Amino acid sequence: MKLEEEIKQSKFRNEFHKVAINIIYTHNWLQKSHSKLFTKFDITTNQYNILRILRGQYPNVSTVNLLKERMLDKKCDASRLVERLRAKGYLKRDLSSDDRRRVDIVITDKGMKLLQEMDKLDERYDIICKNLSQQDAKKMNDLLDKLRG
Repeated sequence: MKLEEEIKQSKFRNEFHKVAINIIYTHNWLQKSHSKLFTKFDITTNQYNILRILRGQYPNVSTVNLLKERMLDKKCDASRLVERLRAKGYLKRDLSSDDRRRVDIVITDKGMKLLQEMDKLDERYDIICKNLSQQDAKKMNDLLDKLRG
């Protein structure tokens, strides 16, 4: 559906203004779509992002700073998210043997199993973008990279 119809606004200052509003609107739409998929796992998109980072780092340990650097949402409180995931048993954290100020974080078997279960949702993620061809997706990725560049 067209942005104008979704937000009931027909006029924009210019196409640059419209694209900014469109990206914000689409971001929120994607967040809502992902949240629906994650509800049955009792996990948020930011928690999922942390677990995916930890799985990519495994078997190496990670730190909160590494997670913050790699998170999609740079504003999130990674320390709080780590604590919630630890309480659910999806990761463990220990004081570093090298540096007592550093906390080492690693995904647990339970966290790995959760991600394996969630990996089955990959096709449903792709369905969210069903109206795009592979070529459209590549072009959009290139344009978004160019916008940020």
